[in-house]
Amino acid sequence: MLKKTALPENRTQQRKGRLQLIALILLAVVPILLASSMYKWRFWVPESRNYHGELLGDGRTLADLGVSGDIPQTWLLLVSAPDDCLEDCRKLVYLARQIHIALGREAARAHHALATSQALPLDYGQQLAREYPQLGRFNLQPERYLTIATDNKTPQLWIIDPLGNLVLRYAPGSNGKQILKDLQLLLKLSKIG
Repeated sequence: MLKKTALPENRTQQRKGRLQLIALILLAVVPILLASSMYKWRFWVPESRNYHGELLGDGRTLADLGVSGDIPQTWLLLVSAPDDCLEDCRKLVYLARQIHIALGREAARAHHALATSQALPLDYGQQLAREYPQLGRFNLQPERYLTIATDNKTPQLWIIDPLGNLVLRYAPGSNGKQILKDLQLLLKLSKIG
């Protein structure tokens, strides 16, 4: 009689153990499946965002943008000018420098630069050398630039990570305080650069 009463207890413990195992597996697998489904089919994705520019995080790099030269391995505020660097371009160059200065103690983690496809007018080139001594200068290949830039005639400001990945893009007239907040957030979250 003792064996008959012990056997149902053992089966009950086995059943309870199996249910616990299944519950643990589901606890690990369901969130992964849910997150993958949310990513693939774009449901329950919040519409709010913490950045102000156009997010580009799709793996494109400075090389894809057509920028060449000795690029620093820091965060980069890059102004691109596919044509002449006229009023909008000059405003963005000034804005990039002001944002770089506003970083304060974090300024060493970033640089500001200008990429142009054409030579700058002599007077503006001299002004940059005199007033913007830390401004990096790079060449821009227009044929590659046209594949990424949505409006190829308009200069743009880009935030680029230390690995050369394009992160955010801003049009002329963008708010400098918002760009600064975006860059500060990236620097805060970044383990590189």
